Amino acid sequence: MSTRTDAPTRREQILREAARLFAERGFHGVGVDEIGAAVGISGPGLYRHFAGKDAMLAELLVGISGRLYDGGRKRVAEAAGDPERLLGSLIDGHIDFALDDRSLITLHDRELDRLRDSDRKLVRQLQRQYVELWVGAVRELYPPVPEAEVRGAVHAVFGLLNSTPHLGSHGSGLPGRTATETLLRRLAHGAFASLDGH
Repeated sequence: MSTRTDAPTRREQILREAARLFAERGFHGVGVDEIGAAVGISGPGLYRHFAGKDAMLAELLVGISGRLYDGGRKRVAEAAGDPERLLGSLIDGHIDFALDDRSLITLHDRELDRLRDSDRKLVRQLQRQYVELWVGAVRELYPPVPEAEVRGAVHAVFGLLNSTPHLGSHGSGLPGRTATETLLRRLAHGAFASLDGH
């Protein structure tokens, strides 16, 4: 959702507000009428865009997994075989996601099990493919490191970057967006650099 620079469509507005409300109050704590009110339409008007809350949740979680993977593949192509450039680009892209779409991280952690089996399997498949992009870049940079250790490092960095929902809101004494981005980038690069001592 943060990858678009033009004005969001009504459907995207609905999804953004649904994600925010689901993350704040839980999937079952939010009614269709509340989502509609947040975007200025009646609750029943939402059914012109979505079959219901379940469809919104599926589109949110499948959608972000697909966007991360597609964005990662684009970064692979742009890096033109340079693993250091690729890893830096993957880190930057994931930081943008982690800062701009924090509610989707919360939703994934809390609500993934609510998806239909087919949607949940698709999310998991897209996530595995996304992980493989990172593992490939890290293995090229640090060839002596065993694959299991590389995978562990990738997942640890995801845990670090995906911790943004727990950082609190701006104004709570935490650094602003630019400072947080810089900090996360430094920590992620530092985590991977520690593999060099293997």
